[in-house]
Amino acid sequence: MKIFIKNQEDAKIIDDGALFRATIGAVHPLTEYDRIPPCTAPRPTRVRSPAPQATLTDTLSDFPFDNSPEFFSRNGLSQMTLRKLKRGSYPIQSKLDLHGYPSDAARKLLQEFLHAATQRQLRCVLVIHGKGMNSRGGEAVLRRLTRNWLTQHPQVLAFCAASPQAGGDGAVVILLKISTGENEPS
Repeated sequence: MKIFIKNQEDAKIIDDGALFRATIGAVHPLTEYDRIPPCTAPRPTRVRSPAPQATLTDTLSDFPFDNSPEFFSRNGLSQMTLRKLKRGSYPIQSKLDLHGYPSDAARKLLQEFLHAATQRQLRCVLVIHGKGMNSRGGEAVLRRLTRNWLTQHPQVLAFCAASPQAGGDGAVVILLKISTGENEPS
């Protein structure tokens, strides 16, 4: 494509390449410090042999705390790890959507989901419990119960509210224990 530009006396013909170079000006290659490293893909997960059904007994209590914690971390977990979780530094490897389920069904689904995630050695998962907008009285029942159940689960190292893009106050990001040895129980 040719562009005609009328000067005061005559027209000049400028090709696309010259117009582009004139528009962008001088270009310098990026230095090594200006580059953003590519995202690392999560490492492949190993699937363990299925656990006996007896280990999936319902051990989570519905007895609620007076107030459900906004975030939780087990003793011994570093503050840096909790900060990384809050910042979203861990890639979410699996999701479970609980909102709309009755509490008994939600508890069972959560327990099965966490068991499957630990069997697959997932490190970070997301559970969507909803904000309670459509519940009677506007109380977020599943939000309170889910956070209560997560504090009781032995494989949960920490959790916090998800980022706004992942569900905000209607979801939690959970950091799970991963076993390091073959003979270590999950």
